[in-house]
Amino acid sequence: MTRIAPCLWFDGTAEAAATLYTSLFSDSRIESINRAPADNPSTNAGAALTVAFTLCGRPFIGLNGGPRFPFTEAVSFSIDCADQEEVDRYWDALIADGGAPGRCGWLKDRFGVSWQVVPRQLPELLGGPDRDGAARAMQAMLEMTRLDVEKLREAYQGRPSKS
Repeated sequence: MTRIAPCLWFDGTAEAAATLYTSLFSDSRIESINRAPADNPSTNAGAALTVAFTLCGRPFIGLNGGPRFPFTEAVSFSIDCADQEEVDRYWDALIADGGAPGRCGWLKDRFGVSWQVVPRQLPELLGGPDRDGAARAMQAMLEMTRLDVEKLREAYQGRPSKS
């Protein structure tokens, strides 16, 4: 049994968020939804109060606690993507319906949660043996919103981008 689970504070959207997140990641599911037995400061009777869900085998709790504590970039989730196809799939799904792209592979989903969508190749390029290449890859990353594996690789190798 896991003894620690992150609790995410939503303003009435915990169930919708858990539904989206569990649809995107393997080994993910909604475990239970506890509905408010009576009206309270954050929800009406019958609305989802807490949602227990699993993402990639890890437990989470979504709490509909109201507007008092919005999400900030101080906490984010990093997605290790095998390739550009995964980067694109997660990026598109998470910014859909009101999400917003950020810089350097960061975004906010429509619920305000921050995500880093990172191709597995990025740490390899930034930590590669060619320090000048790593610096070029870093500079290329700093100019991107969605990370582009090929452009990062081209920057590392000192080749001009094809775009």
